[in-house]
Amino acid sequence: MMKVTEREIFEILSGKISGVINRTVLKAFAQTGIDITTEQWTVLSCLWDKDKIIQQEICDLTQKDKPSVTRLIDNLEKKDLVKRVSDPADRRNNLIHLTPKGIALKQNTTEVVHNIVNYALEGISDDELIRAKDVLLRIMHNLKIY
Repeated sequence: MMKVTEREIFEILSGKISGVINRTVLKAFAQTGIDITTEQWTVLSCLWDKDKIIQQEICDLTQKDKPSVTRLIDNLEKKDLVKRVSDPADRRNNLIHLTPKGIALKQNTTEVVHNIVNYALEGISDDELIRAKDVLLRIMHNLKIY
């Protein structure tokens, strides 16, 4: 097994790559007039895949805690991108629902994110990406067991 240096461990734990990606996406959103954060985009992205889901499902999909997701949904509601609707099957729950404005945001944000991802992955082969994905998924699996 290859030894990982303390510096590499720090960079992994500090979220250095994630931070660079988030800052790049946020800057690109601002340059294109998209007024959301990368965290808000992750919530919207969940809803673009499956609209009208409960908050706990968003927590599970984004790996964020309930207070953080509540804050994100509150801010998305203020921007008229989502709304809460009572769940007819269980009145204790609210379904988080995209508004027409939230639906309309999908195309532009998706294009921005795809452009950044394509740029970031430039020069990386499909085989390298597959190996990297496999390693990252194994790390996630190992940590869920821990």
